[in-house]
Amino acid sequence: MAKIKFPRKEAEKHFKLTAENVEKISMFGTPAELNDDFLEVEIFPNRPDLISLENFARAFKAFTGKSSGIKNYKINKPEKDFKVKIGSSVKEVRPFTACAIIKGLKFDDEKIKSVIDLQEKLHTTIGRNRKKVAIGIYPLEKIKLPIKYEARTSSDIKFIPLEMSQEINGLEILQRHPTGREYAHLLSDYKKFPVFVDSNNKILSMPPIINSNETGKITQETKDVFIECSGSDLEVLKKTLNIIVVTLSEMNGKIFAMELDYDKPLITPDLTPDKISVSLDNVNKLLGLELKEKDLSNLLPKMEYEYKNGKVSIPAWRSDILHEVDIIEDIAIAYGYESLIPKIHKVATIGEETKKSKIKTKISEILAGLGLIEISSYHLIKAEEAEKNKSSLIELEISKTDYKFLRNSLLIPNLRILSENKDNDYPQRLYEIGPIFSSDKRNKSETGLLETENLIISLTPGNFTEIKQILDYITKALRIKYTIKETAQKEFIDGRAAGILINDKIIGHIGEIHPETLISWNLRMPLAVMEISLEEIYNILSEN
Repeated sequence: MAKIKFPRKEAEKHFKLTAENVEKISMFGTPAELNDDFLEVEIFPNRPDLISLENFARAFKAFTGKSSGIKNYKINKPEKDFKVKIGSSVKEVRPFTACAIIKGLKFDDEKIKSVIDLQEKLHTTIGRNRKKVAIGIYPLEKIKLPIKYEARTSSDIKFIPLEMSQEINGLEILQRHPTGREYAHLLSDYKKFPVFVDSNNKILSMPPIINSNETGKITQETKDVFIECSGSDLEVLKKTLNIIVVTLSEMNGKIFAMELDYDKPLITPDLTPDKISVSLDNVNKLLGLELKEKDLSNLLPKMEYEYKNGKVSIPAWRSDILHEVDIIEDIAIAYGYESLIPKIHKVATIGEETKKSKIKTKISEILAGLGLIEISSYHLIKAEEAEKNKSSLIELEISKTDYKFLRNSLLIPNLRILSENKDNDYPQRLYEIGPIFSSDKRNKSETGLLETENLIISLTPGNFTEIKQILDYITKALRIKYTIKETAQKEFIDGRAAGILINDKIIGHIGEIHPETLISWNLRMPLAVMEISLEEIYNILSEN
């Protein structure tokens, strides 16, 4: 959750800050507090489009009926040199960018601060601390179009970064500049670093680290700007760019598209609304209401949607709409949570913790007592992670993100988390209890999926002896007998891996992860892992 402070005077240029309106802001799903200087609003992570005052004001005006539906923003066609050449060298580093030009801006101190705040908040939220998205905004009068986006070796990157007076190279930026040191881990595994370069061969920036002090700083004299978003997920970059360009359009800027020279040319930004189907029956079932079609036609425009014949048009700057249920949540906000009348269910029951839950709690208490940290990971894995797995996985028919496969073990999510935290303090001692998925060969489930629970424990640095000591402790505490049998597993080192057997049935594996696996995940320390299915343990302990 991000707490955003809008200057009171600036906010009152868009809407009156009466007690009634402040209450409505909270009912909009953005809890608010007002004092003499600021309107402080809490923006949840799923609504990065509300971070700027301009976008928030537009959305709030729709909510209060001052305007409704999707606002139409004009995008002017690219002019002659409004092009970005994307070099093949960036494919291994940050392969994508989405760009635009905004003209006719009139900046003052408050607007400059608003743009910088928006940029940094987007870096933190949708950009995942610049890992997923890095944003650059440049004064157009100081650069010459067209632009090149390419990767260069450190020695070929020389410019004066923001807040410095001396020209340094790419590696020196990562070592000496404060921002470089903070985000160096994002480029530390690469031999070349990405750069944006203009037609005069001036380096504009080295994303996701820092802009040039000469060409990467907007001022009150800036009228036109070049915007770029770079990262590894093109769809996320497009959404981020859309948020920025509509914000600047609300500052009376004119949006101009740019032609991106990929293998297949692409024009950005694109503000064409997405569409999703919404069932009136599902709306009423989930909300406990009896709405009609005309009610949806009245409620959805209050949340900046357009509705017709069961189809909802979604603003191109909304990055949070993945499913029909997201639309239904906004219908509830438009209807008014204060208007929902709670009802006591007619059937009275007594709640009790299930046996499985008690067993999981016991296991968690044991592991926490041993100093392990619990983690919780996504149930889905990415396509490139599935490639590393080299086993049969269940793919989603439709996925709105790059997570497309149901996990069939907890190992891949565990390796991902360790890789993302490889620069943090060691030792790292983790565990997770969570579901895994496989095909239901007996066809007993409605979905055709079999969902079971596994336990994974990882120690880094760690070895076979240490991980087996934890297995001994758990089984002794649960009064379960087990045996181990040497096995060969592709992820483990031969001779340092074993199957775990209970009642002569293999329920999991234990061992030291193979160096090749460590390298493929950019892990630097020896890693010992144990993963077991909990289903057999549930059965044994439930019977006893």
